[in-house]
Amino acid sequence: MVAEVIVDISNSEVDKVFDYLIDGSPEIRAGFRVLVPFGKTTVEGYVIKVKECSDYPLEKLKPIHSVLDEYPVISTEMMTLMEYMRERYHLRTVDVLRLFIPSQMRGGRVKELTVKYAYLSPEYRDKDVAQFIRASASAQMDLVCHLQEVDRESVTALNRDFSAAALRNLIARGIVLTEEEESLRTPYKKIEGGENKKITLTPAQQKVVDRLKSDEHEVYLLHGVTGSGKTEVYMHSISAVLERGKSAIMLVPEISLTPQVLRVFRSRFGDNVALLHSGLSAGERFDEWRRLLQGKAKVAIGARSAIFAPLTNLGLIIIDEEHDSSYISETNPRYVTHEVACFRAKYNDCSLVMGSATPSIDSYYYATTGKYKLLELPERVNKRALPEISVVNMCNEVYDGNNGLFSRLLLARLTECMDRNEQAIIFLNRRGYSSYMMCRTCGYVAKCEQCDVSLVYHKEENVLKCHYCGNRYAVLDECPECHSNNIKRGYVGTQQIVEQLSALFPDKKILRMDNDTTQNKDSHAKILGEFAAKKASILVGTQMIAKGHDFPDVTLVGIVDADMSLHFSDFRSNERTFQLITQVAGRAGRDEKLGKVVLQTYSPNHYVYNFAVKNNYKGFYEKEANLREVSKYPPFSRIVRVLVSSESEELASRTLKGIFDEVTEISRQKRENFAYFGAMKSPVKRIQSKFRVQILMRLIGENDEIDDITKEVYCVVDKYTIPKASVFVEINPNNLS
Repeated sequence: MVAEVIVDISNSEVDKVFDYLIDGSPEIRAGFRVLVPFGKTTVEGYVIKVKECSDYPLEKLKPIHSVLDEYPVISTEMMTLMEYMRERYHLRTVDVLRLFIPSQMRGGRVKELTVKYAYLSPEYRDKDVAQFIRASASAQMDLVCHLQEVDRESVTALNRDFSAAALRNLIARGIVLTEEEESLRTPYKKIEGGENKKITLTPAQQKVVDRLKSDEHEVYLLHGVTGSGKTEVYMHSISAVLERGKSAIMLVPEISLTPQVLRVFRSRFGDNVALLHSGLSAGERFDEWRRLLQGKAKVAIGARSAIFAPLTNLGLIIIDEEHDSSYISETNPRYVTHEVACFRAKYNDCSLVMGSATPSIDSYYYATTGKYKLLELPERVNKRALPEISVVNMCNEVYDGNNGLFSRLLLARLTECMDRNEQAIIFLNRRGYSSYMMCRTCGYVAKCEQCDVSLVYHKEENVLKCHYCGNRYAVLDECPECHSNNIKRGYVGTQQIVEQLSALFPDKKILRMDNDTTQNKDSHAKILGEFAAKKASILVGTQMIAKGHDFPDVTLVGIVDADMSLHFSDFRSNERTFQLITQVAGRAGRDEKLGKVVLQTYSPNHYVYNFAVKNNYKGFYEKEANLREVSKYPPFSRIVRVLVSSESEELASRTLKGIFDEVTEISRQKRENFAYFGAMKSPVKRIQSKFRVQILMRLIGENDEIDDITKEVYCVVDKYTIPKASVFVEINPNNLS
């Protein structure tokens, strides 16, 4: 027998199948990880297929060295998914396969955790200790007496509490026996499931659940306003799936949401729930993955990567907050979670539910054109009112002499909220203390030496940081260009907001939640847990606090700078602004108390704010979709971006020109399919010392026509794979900078 093996080396030169003899390992089949000889070394690989013979002479084939696992780690379904992703996203095979297993499994960096236990031999359990232990051996006597009281104890605990030498002696004499047992590493052990309350669904919720329980296995878009009870719909639907002996995947956009979702799901489904996301330790992720693989857990919860959970017999896939950009992988391997979920749903003949209060324009368009089925929850549970949004024109504030961060209305509402001992959320989508440092005399702005971006000032550490490469620099005391000490700090960040609020409300505890305060594994859960327990009155944060969180005592939300995402040079900027405002506003008034939102802006008449204040998603969609249709932006076109980066600016430009010339020929032949085509420098011209240039094209026409052109672009790019330049293609990228 012969095995087709993909070696675990991410290089286009070896991205192909190699044949190996199956010698002495008859259990090998597709999906096994193996160790194989490769050149002068030995590498890991994945068995793709087992066949009777090879096209090569058998005497030239090398045998597989060994099998790495007792079971296949990649299922037949995932092998089929691998082929789809390789073709769809033009990925290397091994890069896709790596998505399907915990990364630490590769190279044997993580294994099952076993605990050694010690217990008294049955022969000695009921005997008088004095019959076999000398009176002078007090350490041994204490240990035996302890083991007579408990059935068994871990060797680690016994060595800690008693004499290790005494234990070794007793084991050697056969008085104490040992056994090893696997121990599972459970993430967020302290997050127990709460009370499993019996909740009666509203008629609207029940209608949605009944539709999802039906035999109509479709792709559904669930459009439900904030607080409409989408999570309860998800859980009822998953319960129905589990009753039929099937499994489910539930995706959330932010790691910060997983502790809250985990608590709710553990209360309902107990140990049937497993968690998968990048914030877990290697051991926790490995153990949770194995529980899913072995069928010991039937519900996978996690961020984007949980779509690859090794579940079989899937009955339901849910993507919560489906509009979130985190569902698109923008680093190698690049993929779109929605498309992968659609593939798995079709393969398993099950439904896919994508829920949001603010669906992406693309998804809502597909719902209106019949590609998706639309489900709606138009009201909050118990018909609670949506929060009242007040728009403050900050230009008027400045005109009236208020140059502070907070408008007079926000300060007044915040003071009232604190006086009532209620809670508030202050949202600003910029971390750090200030976004740049600039010389007022000559205009110099401190920039990263390796990236073409301004540095951000972080006051707590008193450093300037690059948010692209992580480099740190000393704070400017004087301008390096003109030596002036007239240094200005730019836009405010979350640190400065916290500092000013602490001065205004010195007796109130204030928490900050952004990328800087959530570096540790449990920091998300700790911050949210403190706020939920009312140990803090104000939570200041970036977009990670905008989605999904449910705090009954939050009655006020302040949006400090709503314009921040509005004026980006990106066709999605209006959509993202509307989504952020609606999502963060939805954190207010989710229980019995009414909620209020203060939105500060310098563009109060912009149509985005008019629709957001009225919570008019459909009106916003119609306006935005019309603009995109006229200007030929997605979903009415496909953006294809070719990005070339190199430490040599000349090499990057030369490589791009070669690609541009060949794609130009394609555009001439299929002129009607190109709404736009151009080459340029990337908006961020350099990152991590690499110069960046790009080609942008917007393709229109039938899907088959656009797919064919995209494949031709891939073929052209493949010709320019060279050692000192990185070239890759992005489809509808989230970030064009």
